[in-house]
Amino acid sequence: MSTIRVRFAPSPTGHLHIGSVRSAIFNWLFARHHKATFLLRIEDTDIQRSTQAFLDSQLASLAWFGLMPDEPIVYQLSRQEEHLKAARRLIDEGKAYPCFCEPREADEVIHALEQGAGAKYSGKCRNIAPEERNMQKPHAIRFKLPDSLSTVTFKDVILDTVSVSTDQLDDYVIIRRDGTPIYNFCVVVDDISMKISHVIRGQDHVSNTPKQVLLYRALGEQEPLFAHIPLILGPTGAKLSKRDASVSVEEYRAQGYLAEALFNYLVRLGWSHGDDEVFTRDQLVEVFDLDHVGKKGSIFDSKKLQWLNGVYLRASSSEKLLGSLDLIDPVYRKNLEAAWSATELDALLTLYKERAVTLIELYTAVHGCAAEPTAHDVSLIAKWQTAQTPAMLQAFIDQASALAVFDHDALAACGNAVCAEFATKLVALAQPLRLALTGGTVSPGVFDIMAILGKERSLARVQVLCDALV
Repeated sequence: MSTIRVRFAPSPTGHLHIGSVRSAIFNWLFARHHKATFLLRIEDTDIQRSTQAFLDSQLASLAWFGLMPDEPIVYQLSRQEEHLKAARRLIDEGKAYPCFCEPREADEVIHALEQGAGAKYSGKCRNIAPEERNMQKPHAIRFKLPDSLSTVTFKDVILDTVSVSTDQLDDYVIIRRDGTPIYNFCVVVDDISMKISHVIRGQDHVSNTPKQVLLYRALGEQEPLFAHIPLILGPTGAKLSKRDASVSVEEYRAQGYLAEALFNYLVRLGWSHGDDEVFTRDQLVEVFDLDHVGKKGSIFDSKKLQWLNGVYLRASSSEKLLGSLDLIDPVYRKNLEAAWSATELDALLTLYKERAVTLIELYTAVHGCAAEPTAHDVSLIAKWQTAQTPAMLQAFIDQASALAVFDHDALAACGNAVCAEFATKLVALAQPLRLALTGGTVSPGVFDIMAILGKERSLARVQVLCDALV
């Protein structure tokens, strides 16, 4: 096809899976790279399992990533008459036939397998003459596998040429007895209608492709070019599961990952561009192609995702970080703005983002810094505490109280002077100060924090610890 059109087609039966959204990203980047069209089709024909809540969640996740379609969304359920029309056409052309057989019970299928008979359809209704068919009786519609065909071969951009023996196929159902289309059939009918040129999807769909290829050809259409991308795997090499890591986009957003970071990370699972790891969206659009997509599955590495999210956090402005928190829950931003002035909040976000790996971690640290520690776990400073610690803290309070300029450099000079007076290393003062200020012993520089908190709040907190240690 001269015009490139790709699609992402989720089923609204759950929150958007990490593997699914990576397929959406690959389709979107391929379309943008070729200045082509990216489409979205909601495959909602599984009425029992599809819900509005899951659909809303999936659309919100796609919007969070900036993956909205270039044309109106297609809802598969609304196209059932087109699916039935295509099935009737195949019957008229002798390429499909009604099947009046009662569906086999699970026990029957199991028994057949145990007897070595397999699970293939017997072909009982295959050769019933059209005039002998009682179309008023309940029936499914089966695709008639061409008698002369021994293999189904199709071209795959990633897997090269794929051939499947027709011994593995039978006359498969395309319309159920209740009139609803089977996945493999309605996908083909819809892709033809939407003029899809490339089908980019996970390798778990390879087994569906021979059936779909036969349907394209039976309907007189050239099949699209397929590109089956490698699966995302857990640490053991098995398909990624909830035991390995969170598996839905919704979970990662709630945990405080930035959309840009997760987008970047997912692109690099199965695709490479030299040794580069960090890309802007524009850079990805410029360099992305299917030639550098691998064949083997990629291991999902949570630690690497955390590292990459930290990179994006550090590169984000305070307003960007607050806006991202808003997308998780507006209460986060409200809490921070209630606790700090705009200047203080900007300074704290700038300070703490150097150490955080998620937005929630950043929020917890900055929000927690607003509250004075009500109790101190002095065991945390046992390594540095000595008999002179209270006196050293008091000396620091006295000298810092006299500072005309209460900033990092002045406070650092004051701290060094006190440590020289007590003949000790700066860490012996810094860790008790950190405990007094934050309630813990891990934080950005204590003098940076004190400069933001201001003289009154900072020294009042230090005095509380000093008095407790006496």
